Amino acid sequence: MAQDTDQGIVATSGDGLSAPVQVQAREELSRRLEQVTRVNLRPIASPLPIGFIGLAVATVLVAALNLGWIPATEGKAVAFALLAFTVPTQATATVFGMLARDGVGATGMGILTGTWGTFGLVMLTSPKGATSDALGILLIVSAICMFLVATGAALGKIVPALVLGGASLRFLTAGIYQLTASSTWETITGVVGILLGAIAIYAAYAALLEGIQGRTVLPMGRRSRGRQALEGGLAEQVVDVTHEPGVRVQL
Repeated sequence: MAQDTDQGIVATSGDGLSAPVQVQAREELSRRLEQVTRVNLRPIASPLPIGFIGLAVATVLVAALNLGWIPATEGKAVAFALLAFTVPTQATATVFGMLARDGVGATGMGILTGTWGTFGLVMLTSPKGATSDALGILLIVSAICMFLVATGAALGKIVPALVLGGASLRFLTAGIYQLTASSTWETITGVVGILLGAIAIYAAYAALLEGIQGRTVLPMGRRSRGRQALEGGLAEQVVDVTHEPGVRVQL
């Protein structure tokens, strides 16, 4: 409709607002929406099961080689398995652990990825049954780093901390074997590797069931913030965020 004024005819809409006013109102609304803080939540499944499965495969295969269950002539096959199976699964767990803001888990999986990858490459390029001082030193350094990560994991979940701590012990004993070429240490690291594989499989299954059910099915030894994350602490934090003025949450 049109409205007569002293200055001429001004087009107005059905609600009585002139076109310039409507344009200004839209621009003001657009400006305010741009100033709104948006929180984007992207649900990510726990990467721990796939990472622990990769660890279990690696440690059991190498332990079988250490204990003589697999002949030394198949060392290259074990190396290929580390590079083709363990490294990709644990690398995936590292990336998605970072995206899920699980710094401890992602760091641990990153150390495992690099260590098993190096282990596989050394095995692939070395004579059967050979040991390497350089690999031994790498394994001992990885063991120390993994132990530090395990102490951090123990503040939230005991079972993953046991897995990471077991990996630390596995690398330490394997490093000593690489440096000494002692058959005794080869047996010790093989036994530790089998035990670590069993713990890793349990942890993977427990984490998988927890992700499916949304609750603890097999004990994970959650403590403080680890328990809070599962029992609704994170959901409550999201609710608190949505109550903040000027905040929009997009799922």
